[in-house]
Amino acid sequence: MNASEFRRRGKEMVDYMADYLEGIEGRQVFPDVCPGYLRSLIPTTAPQEPETFEAIIEDVEKIIMPGVTHWHSPYFFAYFPTASSYPAMLADMLCGAIGCIGFSWAASPACTELETVMMDWLGKMLQLPEAFLAGEAGEGGGVIQGTASEATLVALLAARTKVTRHLQAASPELTQAAIMEKLVAYASDQVVATLGTTSCCSFDNLLEVGPICHEEGLWLHVDAAYAGSAFICPEFRHLLNGVEFADSFNFNPHKWLLVNFDCSAMWVKKRTDLTGAFRLDPVYLRHSHQDSGLITDYRHWQLPLGRRFRSLKMWFVFRMYGVKGLQAYIRKHVQLAHAFEALVRQDARFEICAEVTLGLVCFRLKGSNKLNEALLESINSAKKIHLVPCSLRDRFVLRFAICSRTVELAHVQLAWEHIREMAAAVLRAQGEEKAEIKN
Repeated sequence: MNASEFRRRGKEMVDYMADYLEGIEGRQVFPDVCPGYLRSLIPTTAPQEPETFEAIIEDVEKIIMPGVTHWHSPYFFAYFPTASSYPAMLADMLCGAIGCIGFSWAASPACTELETVMMDWLGKMLQLPEAFLAGEAGEGGGVIQGTASEATLVALLAARTKVTRHLQAASPELTQAAIMEKLVAYASDQVVATLGTTSCCSFDNLLEVGPICHEEGLWLHVDAAYAGSAFICPEFRHLLNGVEFADSFNFNPHKWLLVNFDCSAMWVKKRTDLTGAFRLDPVYLRHSHQDSGLITDYRHWQLPLGRRFRSLKMWFVFRMYGVKGLQAYIRKHVQLAHAFEALVRQDARFEICAEVTLGLVCFRLKGSNKLNEALLESINSAKKIHLVPCSLRDRFVLRFAICSRTVELAHVQLAWEHIREMAAAVLRAQGEEKAEIKN
Protein backbone atom coordinates (compact mmCIF):
# COMPACT_ATOMS: atom_id res chain seq x y z
CA MET A 1 0.00 0.00 0.00
CA ASN A 2 1.54 3.29 -1.09
CA ALA A 3 0.61 6.80 0.06
CA SER A 4 -1.93 7.24 -2.74
CA GLU A 5 -3.81 4.06 -1.85
CA PHE A 6 -3.50 4.87 1.85
CA ARG A 7 -5.30 8.18 1.27
CA ARG A 8 -8.13 6.35 -0.54
CA ARG A 9 -8.38 3.46 1.90
CA GLY A 10 -8.07 5.79 4.88
CA LYS A 11 -11.14 7.71 3.73
CA GLU A 12 -12.98 4.44 3.21
CA MET A 13 -12.02 3.27 6.70
CA VAL A 14 -13.18 6.53 8.29
CA ASP A 15 -16.51 6.11 6.45
CA TYR A 16 -16.74 2.51 7.70
CA MET A 17 -16.02 3.61 11.28
CA ALA A 18 -18.54 6.45 11.12
CA ASP A 19 -21.19 4.14 9.62
CA TYR A 20 -20.49 1.56 12.35
CA LEU A 21 -20.90 4.06 15.16
CA GLU A 22 -23.92 5.78 13.62
CA GLY A 23 -25.62 2.43 13.09
CA ILE A 24 -24.48 0.69 16.27
CA GLU A 25 -27.92 0.97 17.87
CA GLY A 26 -29.24 -1.43 15.22
CA ARG A 27 -26.65 -4.12 16.06
CA GLN A 28 -27.32 -6.75 18.71
CA VAL A 29 -25.39 -5.54 21.74
CA PHE A 30 -24.01 -8.98 22.74
CA PRO A 31 -22.85 -11.55 20.16
CA ASP A 32 -24.38 -14.94 19.32
CA VAL A 33 -21.15 -16.92 19.22
CA CYS A 34 -19.65 -19.82 21.13
CA PRO A 35 -16.06 -20.10 22.37
CA GLY A 36 -13.75 -20.93 19.49
CA TYR A 37 -16.14 -19.64 16.82
CA LEU A 38 -13.46 -17.69 14.95
CA ARG A 39 -10.74 -20.31 14.38
CA SER A 40 -12.73 -22.27 11.83
CA LEU A 41 -13.52 -19.08 9.86
CA ILE A 42 -9.93 -18.10 9.07
CA PRO A 43 -7.00 -20.04 7.55
CA THR A 44 -4.61 -21.88 9.83
CA THR A 45 -1.59 -19.97 8.43
CA ALA A 46 -0.89 -16.45 7.18
CA PRO A 47 -1.27 -15.91 3.41
CA GLN A 48 1.84 -16.28 1.27
CA GLU A 49 0.63 -13.68 -1.23
CA PRO A 50 -0.91 -10.24 -0.51
CA GLU A 51 -4.68 -10.00 -0.23
CA THR A 52 -6.87 -7.05 -1.17
CA PHE A 53 -8.18 -4.41 1.19
CA GLU A 54 -11.71 -5.19 -0.04
CA ALA A 55 -11.32 -8.83 1.04
CA ILE A 56 -10.16 -7.81 4.49
CA ILE A 57 -13.03 -5.36 5.02
CA GLU A 58 -15.49 -7.99 3.83
CA ASP A 59 -14.09 -10.37 6.45
CA VAL A 60 -14.40 -7.71 9.15
CA GLU A 61 -18.18 -7.81 8.72
CA LYS A 62 -18.32 -11.55 8.12
CA ILE A 63 -15.90 -12.77 10.79
CA ILE A 64 -15.09 -10.03 13.31
CA MET A 65 -18.34 -8.13 13.83
CA PRO A 66 -20.41 -11.24 14.67
CA GLY A 67 -18.09 -11.77 17.65
CA VAL A 68 -17.97 -8.17 18.89
CA THR A 69 -19.61 -6.99 22.10
CA HIS A 70 -20.70 -3.48 21.18
CA TRP A 71 -19.47 -1.44 24.14
CA HIS A 72 -20.59 1.81 22.53
CA SER A 73 -24.15 0.72 21.90
CA PRO A 74 -26.72 2.83 23.78
CA TYR A 75 -28.05 -0.52 25.07
CA PHE A 76 -24.75 -1.46 26.72
CA PHE A 77 -25.10 -0.90 30.48
CA ALA A 78 -22.45 -3.34 31.76
CA TYR A 79 -19.21 -2.84 33.69
CA PHE A 80 -18.30 0.86 33.43
CA PRO A 81 -18.10 3.08 30.35
CA THR A 82 -15.12 2.89 28.03
CA ALA A 83 -14.63 6.32 26.55
CA SER A 84 -14.90 7.01 22.84
CA SER A 85 -14.99 10.19 20.80
CA TYR A 86 -14.15 11.22 17.26
CA PRO A 87 -11.39 13.65 18.34
CA ALA A 88 -9.67 10.86 20.29
CA MET A 89 -9.90 8.50 17.31
CA LEU A 90 -8.33 11.12 15.04
CA ALA A 91 -5.55 11.64 17.56
CA ASP A 92 -4.93 7.89 17.67
CA MET A 93 -4.56 7.93 13.88
CA LEU A 94 -1.92 10.65 14.18
CA CYS A 95 -0.20 8.74 16.98
CA GLY A 96 0.04 5.72 14.69
CA ALA A 97 1.45 7.83 11.87
CA ILE A 98 4.12 9.51 14.02
CA GLY A 99 4.89 6.09 15.48
CA CYS A 100 7.43 7.20 18.08
CA ILE A 101 8.47 5.11 21.08
CA GLY A 102 8.69 7.75 23.78
CA PHE A 103 10.84 6.09 26.42
CA SER A 104 12.95 9.23 26.84
CA TRP A 105 12.78 12.94 26.11
CA ALA A 106 15.35 12.51 23.35
CA ALA A 107 13.33 9.69 21.76
CA SER A 108 10.68 12.30 20.91
CA PRO A 109 10.65 15.59 22.84
CA ALA A 110 7.07 16.48 21.86
CA CYS A 111 5.78 13.09 23.09
CA THR A 112 7.29 13.68 26.53
CA GLU A 113 6.57 17.38 26.92
CA LEU A 114 2.95 17.24 25.75
CA GLU A 115 2.26 14.46 28.27
CA THR A 116 3.70 16.53 31.11
CA VAL A 117 1.60 19.55 30.15
CA MET A 118 -1.59 17.54 29.56
CA MET A 119 -1.25 15.90 32.97
CA ASP A 120 -0.94 19.37 34.49
CA TRP A 121 -4.00 20.54 32.52
CA LEU A 122 -6.00 17.57 33.79
CA GLY A 123 -4.69 17.99 37.35
CA LYS A 124 -5.89 21.61 37.31
CA MET A 125 -9.29 20.52 35.95
CA LEU A 126 -9.56 18.27 39.04
CA GLN A 127 -8.19 21.01 41.33
CA LEU A 128 -5.47 18.65 42.53
CA PRO A 129 -3.11 20.09 45.15
CA GLU A 130 -0.15 21.94 43.63
CA ALA A 131 2.22 19.26 44.93
CA PHE A 132 0.91 16.82 42.29
CA LEU A 133 1.66 19.13 39.36
CA ALA A 134 4.94 19.26 37.47
CA GLY A 135 4.77 22.96 36.61
CA GLU A 136 8.16 24.32 35.65
CA ALA A 137 10.02 23.17 38.75
CA GLY A 138 7.67 20.98 40.79
CA GLU A 139 8.75 17.83 42.62
CA GLY A 140 5.62 15.94 41.58
CA GLY A 141 3.89 15.38 38.28
CA GLY A 142 1.71 13.13 36.19
CA VAL A 143 2.24 10.20 33.87
CA ILE A 144 -0.07 8.20 31.58
CA GLN A 145 -0.20 4.51 32.52
CA GLY A 146 -2.03 1.81 30.59
CA THR A 147 -4.66 0.93 33.22
CA ALA A 148 -5.60 1.70 36.82
CA SER A 149 -4.34 -1.77 37.77
CA GLU A 150 -0.96 -0.85 36.29
CA ALA A 151 -0.93 2.48 38.15
CA THR A 152 -1.76 0.74 41.42
CA LEU A 153 1.04 -1.79 40.90
CA VAL A 154 3.50 1.00 40.08
CA ALA A 155 2.50 2.80 43.30
CA LEU A 156 2.85 -0.41 45.32
CA LEU A 157 6.32 -1.15 43.93
CA ALA A 158 7.46 2.45 44.45
CA ALA A 159 6.20 2.40 48.04
CA ARG A 160 7.99 -0.90 48.68
CA THR A 161 11.27 0.44 47.31
CA LYS A 162 10.99 3.68 49.28
CA VAL A 163 10.36 2.03 52.64
CA THR A 164 13.01 -0.65 52.03
CA ARG A 165 15.69 1.96 51.34
CA HIS A 166 14.56 4.03 54.33
CA LEU A 167 14.85 1.05 56.68
CA GLN A 168 18.21 -0.02 55.24
CA ALA A 169 19.55 3.50 55.74
CA ALA A 170 18.40 3.46 59.39
CA SER A 171 19.54 -0.13 60.04
CA PRO A 172 22.29 -1.15 57.59
CA GLU A 173 22.47 -4.64 59.09
CA LEU A 174 19.01 -5.44 57.71
CA THR A 175 19.02 -7.31 54.42
CA GLN A 176 16.45 -6.60 51.74
CA ALA A 177 15.01 -10.09 52.25
CA ALA A 178 14.62 -9.51 55.99
CA ILE A 179 12.75 -6.26 55.34
CA MET A 180 10.57 -7.63 52.56
CA GLU A 181 9.13 -10.46 54.65
CA LYS A 182 7.88 -7.95 57.23
CA LEU A 183 6.31 -5.37 54.92
CA VAL A 184 2.54 -5.01 55.10
CA ALA A 185 0.09 -3.46 52.61
CA TYR A 186 -3.27 -2.42 54.04
CA ALA A 187 -6.39 -2.67 51.89
CA SER A 188 -10.15 -3.06 52.15
CA ASP A 189 -12.14 -5.70 50.24
CA GLN A 190 -12.22 -3.12 47.39
CA VAL A 191 -8.37 -3.11 47.14
CA VAL A 192 -6.88 0.25 47.98
CA ALA A 193 -8.26 3.58 49.08
CA THR A 194 -10.97 3.86 46.45
CA LEU A 195 -13.17 6.66 45.19
CA GLY A 196 -15.97 4.93 43.25
CA THR A 197 -15.64 1.19 43.80
CA THR A 198 -16.29 -1.18 40.90
CA SER A 199 -19.14 -3.03 42.58
CA CYS A 200 -21.35 -0.12 43.64
CA CYS A 201 -19.40 3.16 43.21
CA SER A 202 -18.90 3.71 46.95
CA PHE A 203 -16.32 6.12 48.36
CA ASP A 204 -13.68 5.78 51.04
CA ASN A 205 -13.41 8.80 53.34
CA LEU A 206 -9.94 10.16 52.60
CA LEU A 207 -10.31 12.73 55.39
CA GLU A 208 -10.40 9.79 57.83
CA VAL A 209 -7.88 7.48 56.16
CA GLY A 210 -5.42 10.19 55.08
CA PRO A 211 -4.35 11.61 58.46
CA ILE A 212 -3.72 8.11 59.84
CA CYS A 213 -1.47 7.27 56.89
CA HIS A 214 0.31 10.59 57.31
CA GLU A 215 0.91 10.06 61.05
CA GLU A 216 2.14 6.48 60.56
CA GLY A 217 4.33 7.21 57.54
CA LEU A 218 2.28 4.97 55.24
CA TRP A 219 2.19 5.46 51.48
CA LEU A 220 -1.41 6.28 50.54
CA HIS A 221 -2.47 5.43 46.99
CA VAL A 222 -5.93 6.56 45.88
CA ASP A 223 -7.70 4.88 42.96
CA ALA A 224 -10.62 6.70 41.34
CA ALA A 225 -10.57 4.73 38.07
CA TYR A 226 -14.20 5.43 37.12
CA ALA A 227 -15.33 8.27 39.35
CA GLY A 228 -12.30 10.50 38.85
CA SER A 229 -13.65 12.02 35.64
CA ALA A 230 -16.62 13.44 37.57
CA PHE A 231 -14.33 15.52 39.78
CA ILE A 232 -13.96 18.07 36.98
CA CYS A 233 -17.52 19.11 37.92
CA PRO A 234 -17.56 21.44 40.96
CA GLU A 235 -20.59 19.66 42.44
CA PHE A 236 -18.64 16.38 42.63
CA ARG A 237 -15.22 17.76 43.59
CA HIS A 238 -15.93 17.26 47.33
CA LEU A 239 -15.70 13.52 46.74
CA LEU A 240 -11.95 14.05 46.21
CA ASN A 241 -11.45 15.93 49.49
CA GLY A 242 -8.53 14.45 51.40
CA VAL A 243 -6.45 13.71 48.30
CA GLU A 244 -3.90 16.11 49.77
CA PHE A 245 -2.89 13.26 52.09
CA ALA A 246 -2.18 10.88 49.20
CA ASP A 247 1.27 10.06 47.86
CA SER A 248 -0.18 8.92 44.53
CA PHE A 249 -3.54 9.21 42.79
CA ASN A 250 -4.96 7.81 39.58
CA PHE A 251 -8.09 7.65 37.48
CA ASN A 252 -8.98 6.60 33.95
CA PRO A 253 -9.87 9.29 31.41
CA HIS A 254 -10.41 6.29 29.12
CA LYS A 255 -13.48 5.37 31.14
CA TRP A 256 -15.57 8.54 31.28
CA LEU A 257 -13.69 11.50 29.82
CA LEU A 258 -14.07 10.74 26.10
CA VAL A 259 -10.41 9.71 25.68
CA ASN A 260 -10.25 6.30 24.01
CA PHE A 261 -8.44 3.41 25.73
CA ASP A 262 -5.70 3.31 26.91
CA CYS A 263 -5.15 6.37 29.07
CA SER A 264 -4.88 6.00 32.85
CA ALA A 265 -3.77 9.23 34.52
CA MET A 266 -1.46 8.91 37.54
CA TRP A 267 0.08 11.62 39.70
CA VAL A 268 2.72 11.50 42.42
CA LYS A 269 3.83 14.15 44.89
CA LYS A 270 7.48 13.20 44.55
CA ARG A 271 8.65 12.01 41.17
CA THR A 272 11.84 10.66 42.77
CA ASP A 273 9.69 8.00 44.46
CA LEU A 274 8.97 6.55 41.02
CA THR A 275 12.31 7.15 39.38
CA GLY A 276 14.03 5.65 42.41
CA ALA A 277 12.14 2.41 41.88
CA PHE A 278 12.15 2.13 38.09
CA ARG A 279 15.27 3.93 36.91
CA LEU A 280 16.90 2.19 33.95
CA ASP A 281 19.95 3.79 32.32
CA PRO A 282 21.84 1.59 29.85
CA VAL A 283 24.34 3.48 27.70
CA TYR A 284 22.21 3.30 24.57
CA LEU A 285 19.33 5.15 26.27
CA ARG A 286 21.38 8.00 27.70
CA HIS A 287 21.28 11.48 26.19
CA SER A 288 22.87 14.85 26.81
CA HIS A 289 19.88 16.42 28.61
CA GLN A 290 19.03 13.61 31.04
CA ASP A 291 20.82 15.16 34.03
CA SER A 292 19.90 18.75 33.24
CA GLY A 293 16.89 18.80 35.56
CA LEU A 294 14.87 20.29 32.70
CA ILE A 295 13.35 17.14 31.21
CA THR A 296 11.50 13.94 32.09
CA ASP A 297 12.35 10.45 30.89
CA TYR A 298 9.07 8.60 31.37
CA ARG A 299 10.63 5.14 31.17
CA HIS A 300 11.60 5.74 34.81
CA TRP A 301 7.93 6.22 35.76
CA GLN A 302 6.47 2.92 34.52
CA LEU A 303 6.86 -0.84 34.11
CA PRO A 304 7.29 -1.01 30.30
CA LEU A 305 10.18 0.61 28.49
CA GLY A 306 8.35 1.88 25.39
CA ARG A 307 5.30 4.11 25.31
CA ARG A 308 2.98 5.55 22.68
CA PHE A 309 2.12 9.21 22.07
CA ARG A 310 -1.06 8.90 24.17
CA SER A 311 -1.20 12.53 25.26
CA LEU A 312 -2.31 13.49 21.74
CA LYS A 313 -5.73 12.03 22.57
CA MET A 314 -6.02 14.21 25.66
CA TRP A 315 -4.89 17.31 23.74
CA PHE A 316 -7.43 16.78 20.96
CA VAL A 317 -10.32 15.98 23.31
CA PHE A 318 -9.66 18.78 25.80
CA ARG A 319 -9.41 21.34 23.02
CA MET A 320 -12.37 20.16 20.91
CA TYR A 321 -14.78 19.67 23.84
CA GLY A 322 -13.46 22.22 26.30
CA VAL A 323 -13.89 21.75 30.04
CA LYS A 324 -17.53 22.86 29.82
CA GLY A 325 -18.32 20.28 27.15
CA LEU A 326 -16.76 17.50 29.23
CA GLN A 327 -18.65 18.65 32.32
CA ALA A 328 -21.93 18.60 30.38
CA TYR A 329 -21.21 15.04 29.24
CA ILE A 330 -20.61 13.83 32.81
CA ARG A 331 -23.72 15.60 34.11
CA LYS A 332 -25.89 14.07 31.41
CA HIS A 333 -24.82 10.55 32.40
CA VAL A 334 -25.46 11.26 36.07
CA GLN A 335 -28.93 12.63 35.23
CA LEU A 336 -29.73 9.47 33.23
CA ALA A 337 -28.64 7.28 36.15
CA HIS A 338 -30.97 9.17 38.48
CA ALA A 339 -33.76 8.84 35.91
CA PHE A 340 -33.27 5.06 35.94
CA GLU A 341 -33.17 5.06 39.75
CA ALA A 342 -36.51 6.89 39.81
CA LEU A 343 -38.05 4.28 37.49
CA VAL A 344 -36.84 1.45 39.73
CA ARG A 345 -38.21 3.11 42.85
CA GLN A 346 -41.66 3.35 41.24
CA ASP A 347 -41.88 -0.45 40.99
CA ALA A 348 -42.54 -2.06 44.39
CA ARG A 349 -41.07 -5.38 43.19
CA PHE A 350 -37.58 -3.85 43.06
CA GLU A 351 -35.17 -2.24 45.49
CA ILE A 352 -32.17 0.09 45.15
CA CYS A 353 -29.14 -1.47 46.86
CA ALA A 354 -26.63 1.40 47.09
CA GLU A 355 -26.68 5.17 47.00
CA VAL A 356 -26.68 6.49 43.44
CA THR A 357 -23.91 9.10 43.36
CA LEU A 358 -22.74 9.13 39.75
CA GLY A 359 -23.65 7.02 36.69
CA LEU A 360 -24.21 3.59 38.31
CA VAL A 361 -27.42 2.15 39.73
CA CYS A 362 -27.35 -1.09 41.77
CA PHE A 363 -30.78 -2.72 42.01
CA ARG A 364 -32.48 -6.10 42.39
CA LEU A 365 -35.81 -7.80 42.66
CA LYS A 366 -36.93 -8.17 46.27
CA GLY A 367 -36.31 -11.84 46.92
CA SER A 368 -33.62 -14.47 46.77
CA ASN A 369 -30.27 -14.42 45.04
CA LYS A 370 -31.52 -17.27 42.87
CA LEU A 371 -34.41 -15.11 41.67
CA ASN A 372 -32.07 -12.28 40.69
CA GLU A 373 -29.64 -14.66 39.01
CA ALA A 374 -32.56 -15.91 36.92
CA LEU A 375 -33.53 -12.33 36.07
CA LEU A 376 -30.03 -11.44 34.88
CA GLU A 377 -29.82 -14.64 32.86
CA SER A 378 -33.09 -13.87 31.11
CA ILE A 379 -32.06 -10.25 30.41
CA ASN A 380 -28.69 -11.15 28.94
CA SER A 381 -30.05 -14.14 27.02
CA ALA A 382 -32.49 -11.87 25.21
CA LYS A 383 -29.50 -9.69 24.17
CA LYS A 384 -31.51 -6.51 23.82
CA ILE A 385 -29.44 -4.88 26.57
CA HIS A 386 -26.36 -6.03 28.44
CA LEU A 387 -25.82 -5.94 32.22
CA VAL A 388 -23.39 -7.50 34.70
CA PRO A 389 -23.91 -8.24 38.41
CA CYS A 390 -22.06 -7.62 41.65
CA SER A 391 -22.23 -9.00 45.16
CA LEU A 392 -23.12 -6.61 47.98
CA ARG A 393 -23.18 -8.07 51.50
CA ASP A 394 -23.71 -11.53 50.03
CA ARG A 395 -26.65 -10.36 47.96
CA PHE A 396 -26.71 -10.86 44.17
CA VAL A 397 -27.26 -7.42 42.68
CA LEU A 398 -27.71 -6.13 39.12
CA ARG A 399 -25.63 -3.13 38.00
CA PHE A 400 -27.00 -0.59 35.51
CA ALA A 401 -24.16 1.67 34.34
CA ILE A 402 -24.71 4.56 31.95
CA CYS A 403 -21.98 3.90 29.38
CA SER A 404 -22.46 4.99 25.78
CA ARG A 405 -21.60 8.45 24.52
CA THR A 406 -24.85 8.39 22.52
CA VAL A 407 -27.22 7.02 25.18
CA GLU A 408 -30.40 9.06 25.70
CA LEU A 409 -33.35 8.94 28.09
CA ALA A 410 -35.36 6.96 25.53
CA HIS A 411 -32.76 4.14 25.62
CA VAL A 412 -32.87 4.06 29.42
CA GLN A 413 -36.67 3.91 29.39
CA LEU A 414 -36.69 1.10 26.80
CA ALA A 415 -34.12 -0.80 28.87
CA TRP A 416 -36.27 -0.45 31.99
CA GLU A 417 -39.39 -1.68 30.19
CA HIS A 418 -37.41 -4.69 28.98
CA ILE A 419 -36.18 -5.40 32.52
CA ARG A 420 -39.76 -5.19 33.84
CA GLU A 421 -40.96 -7.64 31.20
CA MET A 422 -38.19 -10.08 32.04
CA ALA A 423 -38.93 -9.68 35.75
CA ALA A 424 -42.60 -10.46 35.22
CA ALA A 425 -41.70 -13.63 33.34
CA VAL A 426 -39.22 -14.74 36.01
CA LEU A 427 -41.69 -14.08 38.82
CA ARG A 428 -44.42 -15.91 36.92
CA ALA A 429 -42.13 -18.91 36.46
CA GLN A 430 -41.25 -18.86 40.14
CA GLY A 431 -44.93 -18.80 41.06
CA GLU A 432 -45.66 -21.73 38.77
CA GLU A 433 -42.73 -23.64 40.25
CA LYS A 434 -44.02 -23.08 43.80
CA ALA A 435 -47.52 -24.15 42.79
CA GLU A 436 -46.11 -27.30 41.23
CA ILE A 437 -44.19 -28.13 44.40
CA LYS A 438 -47.34 -27.68 46.53
CA ASN A 439 -49.30 -30.01 44.30
